[in-house]
Amino acid sequence: MNAVSVPLVAVAHGSRDPRSAATVRALVARISAEAPGLDVRVSFLDLSEPRVTDVLRGLHAEGHREAIVVPLLLGSAYHARVDLPSLVDGVTAECPGLNVSISDVLGTGLETVALERIAESGADLHDPRLGIVLAAVGSSNAGAIAAVASLASRWQTRLGIPVTPAFASASKPDVSSAIAKLRAHGARRFAVASWFLAPGLLPDRIAALAHAAAPDALLAAPLADHPGVVDVVLRRYDTTLTSRAATA
Repeated sequence: MNAVSVPLVAVAHGSRDPRSAATVRALVARISAEAPGLDVRVSFLDLSEPRVTDVLRGLHAEGHREAIVVPLLLGSAYHARVDLPSLVDGVTAECPGLNVSISDVLGTGLETVALERIAESGADLHDPRLGIVLAAVGSSNAGAIAAVASLASRWQTRLGIPVTPAFASASKPDVSSAIAKLRAHGARRFAVASWFLAPGLLPDRIAALAHAAAPDALLAAPLADHPGVVDVVLRRYDTTLTSRAATA
């Protein structure tokens, strides 16, 4: 099986905020530039176009019989575990002969990228008076929340400064509570790490709450089209492609 014969369908969540889709398109353009022989398609689960179902149907209509879907998701919650597989199953049921594999989410492969984004914000990661808020979307899935908390714990051990998670919705603590917790642990300067792929309404909410609680807080940019994100997407694709070949 040749990699160029199996399209990579990158699928993001989608958003009503046009900045989000623009950022995802920029990321996919960088992926295409990094792997010029690979057929890379952009798609979304909801709220933005094109939908992943339409892209997969289009590949089938073009004569493709295989595709690898790479979720541009940071956690393995509802969208990764239930929503996306259900959508893919629906398409393959109506498109005979189309074989679609779904890779793992991007997840903890992006830890280093998130830390680099904090440093780019101007934060000194060696400052003993710095506290870091690891801001994520939030979820009703306990495993997804635990994964963010575990990431914050690893950073705290690695950096030797207080790090606490915070969530934009559906989960606690929120950013204000997280900053209060960091203050209680001696932090006097604050940086907010973005566990978001793209800008949007929820990252804006995080930013507003952070500046209300700590006006001088430094805000890291979303992970976006950082070269490290491109690398992880391609690694997820390659791993899935190799796995398919081994079981074919």
